[in-house]
Amino acid sequence: MKFIIVDNRSGKSRAFNVSGFLLGLTFVAGLIGFPAGVGYLSYSQGKGEAAQTAEIFGSWRLRLKEQQSQVEIASRDARDKLDASALRLARLQARIVRLDALGERLTSVAKLDKGEFDFSRPPAMGGPAVDMGIEITPPNYMQQLERLTADIANREQQLDILETLLVNRKITNDVFLAGRPVLKGWMSSGFGNRNDPITGHKAWHNGVDFAGKEGADVVTVAAGVVVYAGARNGYGKMVEVNHGRGFTSRYGHHNSLLVRVGDIVKKGQVVGLMGSSGRSTGPHVHFEVYKNGRVVDPAAYIRRARR
Repeated sequence: MKFIIVDNRSGKSRAFNVSGFLLGLTFVAGLIGFPAGVGYLSYSQGKGEAAQTAEIFGSWRLRLKEQQSQVEIASRDARDKLDASALRLARLQARIVRLDALGERLTSVAKLDKGEFDFSRPPAMGGPAVDMGIEITPPNYMQQLERLTADIANREQQLDILETLLVNRKITNDVFLAGRPVLKGWMSSGFGNRNDPITGHKAWHNGVDFAGKEGADVVTVAAGVVVYAGARNGYGKMVEVNHGRGFTSRYGHHNSLLVRVGDIVKKGQVVGLMGSSGRSTGPHVHFEVYKNGRVVDPAAYIRRARR
């Protein structure tokens, strides 16, 4: 087969003959080389895709490790918050128990009806449920704890103040002289000048007498400390109580005494049993009141309204 090659610049031409065998060999070589080239190109492309895939997987692994680390941190934080919440709830529970005990004490001090304020039970509430059609978003758990803590602290402060006021009022009432030294009986002799029941002559009477039944209870008209308990000339078996603020009271002619020197007595406490010991004509109690060391008419304190 003859081939002619023409040069574009010079216009010269060259001719040469190629045998059929050489042409066939070239064709066969082309057929063999083409798949090899295609295979090489495919191999190169495949190698690049594998490298790219490995890079993507590496990036995912790194991201998964970061997310796993974040999950561990979140879990640890949640456990810490849970422990803190449990401790917080325990402290709040202890404070609520204290509030219940304080409420019970205030109920007792204020002499309230236990049916009116029963701190051993939850508050009674009720009423029909009405759907307001409002979507309620629950507050944050820790915010609820903070609000509950603040509410409890506020109520503790109020109850502490109320307790102080009530206790002070009770102390004031206890040392407030008022009432009669007997639960049953009648006033048989008043304060001041009178005819002496023994001699019949005019004489001064430092107190008032309450007659009654032998062995009847004799009670204090205010709280205080027993400063004398025993026999005394003219009084028979006598009890003297110091109430503070300059006040003392005396109770004479007992059959028997139920207190000793140094005893702390409450208002209305029985200190002895009515008798006729000492200078007496029959069962009664001789009652005297002293203010700043001077005897005063007990009638004003007997008629006093109890606070």
